[in-house]
Amino acid sequence: MPASRRHHRALAVIVNCLGILAAVPVLPATVPRAAAAPAAPAPGAAQPAPTATGMPAAPPAVPPTSAAPVPRPIPPVTVLVAPAGTPMPAYRIDVRNAGSSMVETTVRQELPAGTSASTVTAGGRANRPTGASRAGEVTWRLRLPAGSTTTLNTALTMTAPGRPVTAPACAYGTDGTRPYDCATATWNAAPVPAAKVTAAPAWRRPPVLLAALAAILVITVGALWWWWQRRRQRASAAPGGATPTMAGASPAGRTGGPAGGGGGGQPGGGTLYPRTAMPSPTGARRRRPPIWLVVGVAAAVLAGVVGAAAWTATQRVAAIDTSKQPTIGAWTGRSVTGAVGVPLRESAFEFTVYRVACAAAGQPAAAPGGRQCQATVGVRNLSPEEQTWHGQLQRAYLPDGNWVSTDETATRVANLGRDVFAQPVAAGSRLVLPLVFTVNGSQPPKQLELRSGIFSAGVRVDVP
Repeated sequence: MPASRRHHRALAVIVNCLGILAAVPVLPATVPRAAAAPAAPAPGAAQPAPTATGMPAAPPAVPPTSAAPVPRPIPPVTVLVAPAGTPMPAYRIDVRNAGSSMVETTVRQELPAGTSASTVTAGGRANRPTGASRAGEVTWRLRLPAGSTTTLNTALTMTAPGRPVTAPACAYGTDGTRPYDCATATWNAAPVPAAKVTAAPAWRRPPVLLAALAAILVITVGALWWWWQRRRQRASAAPGGATPTMAGASPAGRTGGPAGGGGGGQPGGGTLYPRTAMPSPTGARRRRPPIWLVVGVAAAVLAGVVGAAAWTATQRVAAIDTSKQPTIGAWTGRSVTGAVGVPLRESAFEFTVYRVACAAAGQPAAAPGGRQCQATVGVRNLSPEEQTWHGQLQRAYLPDGNWVSTDETATRVANLGRDVFAQPVAAGSRLVLPLVFTVNGSQPPKQLELRSGIFSAGVRVDVP
């Protein structure tokens, strides 16, 4: 074999070996067991029955997705509250059972501070305020037949007539703490025809007065300047008489006669001739306006500027609303404060607190050294997408200035074991649920703070 062919063959062998070595890591180390053919069972052998392992088959690999909100079932009992058109606060409460079976429920209507029930129908009972609370309530125990609607009516008396009165109502289960549904309504007094208020005359309005003052100043300055110019022109245009020019002449020489009784000329030998006075050239000397004129105009202008600035500042200060909370920095939206039963909207949610009760019967046992206060809250998602809220962001402020967050364990017990913060709230949905706060002392919370997110300004609800 020629030497050249031996070299080529040796080179080809080396290249093939390198290719095999490079491909070895790619090959699987062992043949998968699934690919191996299963051994055929012996004929007549008993087939073992498959045993359930309790573990489902592994799902296919898919990208993780966010947890979808679980829709809450529609409650069998719904509540509708409407104000009556009466001189004193009155309400109509419609409680409907949309289910197919009879439902026992407890209906509670909260009465705001300063009011009391004067008329209650359908066997309701009015309860007076107890403890530190200043609000009472009206309670009904009803048995609602399937597909029926029960109408309840209440009338209130109040110590301060004429102001709006909000009285929410809720239907609870047999335990009296789990709400089926809640509704609220605000009674407003009949509008009294207000006296026709005539607008102030134009000459009494501040902008018109300022404009008139400025116009008077301008006209006054213009008139003074015109008068000064006319005076200068008259002084410069006055005709001069023929006055002789006499340098060192005696009084006698002014008449042309001899100074000492003789001689027709001056001692210097000159003769006096009358000369016409030459008018001084116009504009040769620029006269300035008097000091009193400059000072007066400056004082008038300064007074006008100061008056306009003071009026503008007064209007801006009067437009400031001191009742609103400041919103700066990273907060989203504005903080809104309202009473129990009033819907309050923030950046994403609309919160409505229907009832706040501390140490009510049927609530779970409180932790040692504290007691539980339960708030019935309505949450409506007004944003176009689902929202997640957190229990640590919901707070109850105590009279001593301290605050506590939601007791999530007690809240889960009050919601029959359901974690209301685990699932997001779907867009456009509404929830009515209890929130439990564990507080220390005998005083109830004076204010609740509710918010949808960390950076939301939230809402504040005053507790009576």
